[in-house]
This record gives sequence, structure tokens and C-alpha cells, in this order.
Amino acid sequence: MSILINKDSRVVTQGITGKTGQFHTHHSIEYANGKNCYVAGVTPKKGGQVVEGIPVYDSVAEAKAATNCNVSVIYVPPPFAAAAIDEAVDAGMEVVICITEGIPVKDMIRTRDHMQGSSTILVGPNCPGVITPEEIKIGIMPGYIHKKGRIGVVSRSGTLTYEVVDQLTKLGLGQSTCVGIGGDPVNGLKHLDVMQMFNDDPATDGVVMCGEIGGTDEEECAAWIADNMNKPVVGFIAGVTAPPGKRMGHAGAIIAGGKGTADEKIAALEAAGVSVTRNPSDMGKLMLEAIENR
Repeated sequence: MSILINKDSRVVTQGITGKTGQFHTHHSIEYANGKNCYVAGVTPKKGGQVVEGIPVYDSVAEAKAATNCNVSVIYVPPPFAAAAIDEAVDAGMEVVICITEGIPVKDMIRTRDHMQGSSTILVGPNCPGVITPEEIKIGIMPGYIHKKGRIGVVSRSGTLTYEVVDQLTKLGLGQSTCVGIGGDPVNGLKHLDVMQMFNDDPATDGVVMCGEIGGTDEEECAAWIADNMNKPVVGFIAGVTAPPGKRMGHAGAIIAGGKGTADEKIAALEAAGVSVTRNPSDMGKLMLEAIENR
């Protein structure tokens, strides 16, 4: 099993005729190794074209009617990306993965409001995507570092996602699914949502969770872990030395009003029984120890 996506997912690329959308769709198809989960592309007024062997439609609704796609990945430029999410939600996509960085916060606030009552799951924006190793890759992550296995990964940082996956793979620990949730202040899935999915997934034996300064998402996840998690969790929080009020990387990575510090997050995770390291090079090793001592 896996969470969110698998070999049976049917993917539509929104923005497929753009350079970025075409590039990453090409490499995602290559990763599928003969099992092409990418069935459609969408670019308004470009319907009828064929890109990477995939038919292009003018809208997600048209693409769904023609191909029964159920997952969307978005590479649309920032000024139009929130509207692209809205379109995918309105078309009834089960999962929407938005890679686009730099979407205006006010646009995402409107989109989150638009999603109220919808069953669509949003991943991102400003995220590297989701991968179920050796089955399907949706996003910009390097597929070759991943290995099929039983460790889940959830991270706000794309770079940290790649780092922990590389460590796990080199230690012989494959991954069930790896989810980059992105670091924007207004987004879709949070650590807590993904942790619940991994806890319910019988094919996941443990989870590595990477967070960073800003907001309270990691603390909320820690509270849930303390009361509900029945699998080992390893954690790392980036930004220990970040000065208050200074934005570090992601738009959501800012300490404001004395809240959202790395020390607060680390303390909450440790109190919940999570094995937390302050050295990112030890994430894989800690997970191996947690599995062996389970």
C-alpha cells in the first residue's frame, strides 16, 4: 500500500505545454518504467495538442471526462496557479499537488475558502511533490534516490526531503511514500494530516518528519502523536539559529511574536516521544535505530 498516490493513479498535468510542466512530466513518465500514469495535460486554448505522447485539453473538466483522471499536478505560473487549483477542485480531482512557488497569499486564502466542503486533498503549493517509490512520481524530486520500502517521509522542505531519503536508501531503508507539504503559510496538507495517513497505512512501519521554524503545525502534530501514534517517529527541525523576525527560505518559516521557534517545536516533539536530532546527517541513522529497537 501507500498514501495519496500509487500505480493506479491517473494524472493530469496542468501547465503541460510550459517548459517546466513538460520537463517534469517527461521525467515522471520515464520514472514510471513502462507504467504511464500520466493520461492528460491541460493548457487553456492549447487543446488538441499532444505533449510527451499525452493529449492536451483546454480544461481539467474536459480532461477528466475524456480520461477519468483523478490526480492533478500543477506547474502553472504564480499569478494563475490558485485559479488552477480551483479548477481542479471544481472538476472533482481526488488529489491536487501544486508545485508552483510564489503564489500570492491572498490568492491562496481565497482558494482555501473555495475548497471548504470539498473532498479534494491539496498538497502544497511550493512543494516538491509526492512519490511512491518504484510506482509513481509526481513532482520535481530526483527519483533515483528513492527505494521502495516501509518508511514514510513528510517534510516542509524539499531539500530536507531529498536528504533524508538519500540517507534512508543508503541504510537499506526504503520508503512507502514521501510527501513534500511545502513551506507556504497558507497551504493544504499539514504534518498532522500526513502523520494520520501513515499511522493508518499497514505498509508503513515508521515515519521521518522534517519541520522548520514558523507557525505551530509541528507542535499540533506532536500533540496528536503523543495520544495516537503507534509507530516510531524521527524528527528534525530546521532553523535553530534563525533570528526572530527574519524569514528563512519558505514564506512560512518566520518566527513571529516569540512563537514558532525551533526550540519550542523540538521540545514538543520530544515530549511526544519523537526521537529528534539537531544534526540533519543523523536522520536516517535514528530511524534505523528506532526500527531495530521497536
